[in-house]
Amino acid sequence: AVGSTCVATRFFVALSISTGDGLRKESSPFINNTDNDKAISYDGKNMALFEEEMDSNPMVSSLLNKLANYTNLTQGAQEHEEADEEEAGPKKKAVKSPQMGTFMGVYLPCLQNILGVILFLRLTWIVGTAGIVESLAIVVMCCSCTMLTAISMSAIATNGVVPAGGSYYMISRSLGPEFGGAVGLCFYLGTTFAGSMYILGTIEILLTYIVPQAAIFVAEKKEDEPAALLNNMRVYGTCCLTLMSLVVFVGVKYVNKLALVFLACVVLSILAIYAGVIKTAFDPPDFPVCLLGNRTLQNLNFDKCLKTEEVGNQTVGTALWALFCGGSRALNASCNEYFVLNNVTMIQGIPGLTSGVISDNMWSDYGPLGMLVEKPRQPAVLAADTSQDVYLPYVVNDIASFFTLLVGIYFPSVTGIMAGSNRSGDLRDAQKSIPIGTILAIATTTFIYLTSVVLFGACIDTVLLRDKFGDSVKRNLVIGTLSWPSPWVIVIGSFFSCCGAGLQSLTGAPRLLQAIARDGIVPFLAVFGHGKANGEPTWALLLSGGICEIGILIASLDAVAPILSMFFLMCYLFVNLACAVQTLLRTPNWRPRFKYYHWALSFLGMSLCLSLMFISSWYYAIVAMVIAGLIYKYIEYRGAEKEWGDGIRGLSLNAARYALIRLEEAPPHTKNWRPQMLVLLNVDTDLAVKHPRLLSLTTQLKAGKGLTIVGNVLEGTYLTKDSEAKTAEQNIKSSMAAERTKGFCHVVVSSNLRDGFSHLIQSAGLGGMKHNTVLMAWPGTWKQSNDPASWKNFIETVRETTATHHALLVAKNVDSFPGNLERLGEGTIDVWWVVHDGGMLMLLPFLLRQHKVWRKCKMRIFTVAQMDDNSIQMKKDLQMFLYHLRLDAEVEVVEMHDSDISAFTYEKTLVMEQRSQMLKQMQLSRNEREREVKRTTPRPPGLHREQTILIKRIGLCRWSLIWRPCYVSSSDAAAGVHMTWTKEKLFTERHRGREANANVAVRDLFNMKPNQSNVRRMHTAVKLNEVVVNKSQGAHLVLLNMPGPPRNRGGDENYMEFLEVLLEGLNRVLLVRGGGREVITIYS
Repeated sequence: AVGSTCVATRFFVALSISTGDGLRKESSPFINNTDNDKAISYDGKNMALFEEEMDSNPMVSSLLNKLANYTNLTQGAQEHEEADEEEAGPKKKAVKSPQMGTFMGVYLPCLQNILGVILFLRLTWIVGTAGIVESLAIVVMCCSCTMLTAISMSAIATNGVVPAGGSYYMISRSLGPEFGGAVGLCFYLGTTFAGSMYILGTIEILLTYIVPQAAIFVAEKKEDEPAALLNNMRVYGTCCLTLMSLVVFVGVKYVNKLALVFLACVVLSILAIYAGVIKTAFDPPDFPVCLLGNRTLQNLNFDKCLKTEEVGNQTVGTALWALFCGGSRALNASCNEYFVLNNVTMIQGIPGLTSGVISDNMWSDYGPLGMLVEKPRQPAVLAADTSQDVYLPYVVNDIASFFTLLVGIYFPSVTGIMAGSNRSGDLRDAQKSIPIGTILAIATTTFIYLTSVVLFGACIDTVLLRDKFGDSVKRNLVIGTLSWPSPWVIVIGSFFSCCGAGLQSLTGAPRLLQAIARDGIVPFLAVFGHGKANGEPTWALLLSGGICEIGILIASLDAVAPILSMFFLMCYLFVNLACAVQTLLRTPNWRPRFKYYHWALSFLGMSLCLSLMFISSWYYAIVAMVIAGLIYKYIEYRGAEKEWGDGIRGLSLNAARYALIRLEEAPPHTKNWRPQMLVLLNVDTDLAVKHPRLLSLTTQLKAGKGLTIVGNVLEGTYLTKDSEAKTAEQNIKSSMAAERTKGFCHVVVSSNLRDGFSHLIQSAGLGGMKHNTVLMAWPGTWKQSNDPASWKNFIETVRETTATHHALLVAKNVDSFPGNLERLGEGTIDVWWVVHDGGMLMLLPFLLRQHKVWRKCKMRIFTVAQMDDNSIQMKKDLQMFLYHLRLDAEVEVVEMHDSDISAFTYEKTLVMEQRSQMLKQMQLSRNEREREVKRTTPRPPGLHREQTILIKRIGLCRWSLIWRPCYVSSSDAAAGVHMTWTKEKLFTERHRGREANANVAVRDLFNMKPNQSNVRRMHTAVKLNEVVVNKSQGAHLVLLNMPGPPRNRGGDENYMEFLEVLLEGLNRVLLVRGGGREVITIYS
């Protein structure tokens, strides 16, 4: 409609339909393609225009057909995961997993894990120790953290299909394999330890509240009770772990069936708590607590809260009297001083909702290990001797308590939010179920926790709240004393709650490990990717059971809980980070169905997770980060390379773009200058790298820092050489990996090598990250080569680097340079500083000596003094210059006196020019013959040995099967004479022409005189070579200023000869030519 504010996007789909003439419908491979699909020939007429592209671009009808049959696999033309599977071999038959909805698959597992052991065993103690205000702060912080994480997780989970692996899959595909593997393994450890925590909770309920007489280890003294309890936990915990592992091994289906029973018990327990709270308003339960003075007493061994009682008209001591008077009930027995000075008082442990006890429970009451639980504002007389208090039946703190510890202990009670996503492979629609089920479960449990904190503080007396194990109410579960109709409802409910949560953890943890193992990012975990025929992770379950046993051997729920908090908080931190990164980068693939998220919420959740980590335990936080960091580095260096389109790569791209734009604004300062290398490599006919030691030298110069681009040129056109270019690139990358050269590879296909190298020098790099130094090998076989292109290309490259203001390094005998694994012994790196061109000669030895190959080498600097120079002053000045440059080197000034040009130099120059002249004549003759061949008409078929052709002034005569140049007179050529050539006449004419030309050429060569400029240059090369060989023949490496090529291109070959003479007799030489700017400075 015209004027409408909405723009409708229409998708037109072309479907190829069978016309009834026997033609097949289009059936293109797109997802899970097979060889049979690929064999189909596309002989339809409607889409003939696209038939050549059917293999790579399938018909839409085929795509939609595949999508309609979609189950729980990733979608796409061919996702990386599918490609990995295809490379690994033929696909195994898919195993159908249980398909569950939101309620059964997400909401119930989350509810079970969240409403686990902490609610029933520790929440009352946390409220009594921290007070209502600080307890509410703890609950709000932890629940806010999980809610924000759930929002971020929902956005990630609805941004595509989440297969088995859940949280690991979400993190790894959003932040990359390194982060995903590190956090995934940490989360796996957390989930596994959570299983041990739930099992410890189960055994604590069993041995403390249900059947305490089942204890194997029994303490004879009060001070031995903690050790006996830990040993009982270890024995029974191991048995319980074995039983639960067998249940999980049988199948997840049975775990889900048991989950309903367990959850029903949990719900009934919570309802019983709320019913009990309401009942306390008008009929509080009778759970008396006995106080001695203001101290709370354990009433396990006495029934009456009295010191004495009347028995048969006699006053005798009670059981309580005997406990404080050395076991005697006699009134004249020697009793504890505090017992004598104070009276016993009995109070109600559950005074009720309307009692006003909430005012006593508002504020915290922390204390050290062994601190007595005392009732505030209760009168008491202190005793002088308190040394025996530890042996008396007082209720005491079994651990030191403080706010941060309580945060660490409480946080595992909100960590069940990943229980649903961990089992995403079993969900019918993970994108819909995970957000709804998780957020509803968190909202439900947050309400339960907040109301429980307030109601516990309003109904239960402070001394009973601080009594962790219910010793003051005859070892009743404290939360059970509040419930209605019976404490056993809570005891049984909490027991099954812990069992269910333990089973959920043992179900989720092996699947998480299996997902990590199947991704192949951690090589040594590959065995754990296998399982039973139905896909159950058997080996992963065994490892999970072993790790879980470690937690059980710790045996203390309060010690295991903070460890879990670290691992879970780290996982939640990275989930929030993943969502924030994806949102801020606005990647095209970031299209979550869940819309109620924002990057600010994710950052808030991430900050809250980090804060809680250090609040709970700063040293555990550091240990968890170190473990994650080690796993990250291991995956980075040893794991398989994966490309998952993760957000970290997108973040890297954005950061790189920003940095490149900033670098483009101004050239780098001299202090920031470092060699950014363009390495010009050659490959042989098999496309293998010719000089791999050139890459070793690059690594030693760079020490892993700065930019390295390795370039190569193939001759031809890209359309015909594309496969060779890819092969060459792969070979170069393999050589770079072998030589530990970190950088980029760029293979160019060009019509000729000269243009290709020119393109590389001009266009390699991007923006501010462009090379400033070109490294190449000396063409060692230029004299033996019949093709002058090799040395001409070299000289043109030298000219081009000079024109583009790039520094140039030319390595002679590069194959003799040391590899990265070699260690050179005591020796020298000799620098011959002839001319100053920016300080490259001084900087390069310093960079080389940073590498372990050259570390033991000393640096020597030689400079050349002429007749007019003061060599002593030059040496002092050079030493001062090196001092200011902070370089350690020996300095030597070599004096070169003016001397007459020797006959040797004169003769060498003459031979050089004669050779050059001869090569030019040969080249001229070759070029002339090639031009004549092109001009001559091709021979018609059927000609005999003697044949008549029209001869021009310089034509081609054919005898036998060879065409040769022949010469006729100008008059004959002008007249267009038809000549009949015989074999004898051909030989006579050819011999006569050759002799005449050869005589002229030889006469010219012997009569020529060398150019005086060339003689002077040769003299310099010979003299300088003598000095360098004399001083530096035994050096490990010689660095030398590289003379520039002549301005007149006619002397290019002479230039190569000069360099050859200059380098004669030296093994490892690095010719250095500066880029026209200073690269080293004396200033800070």
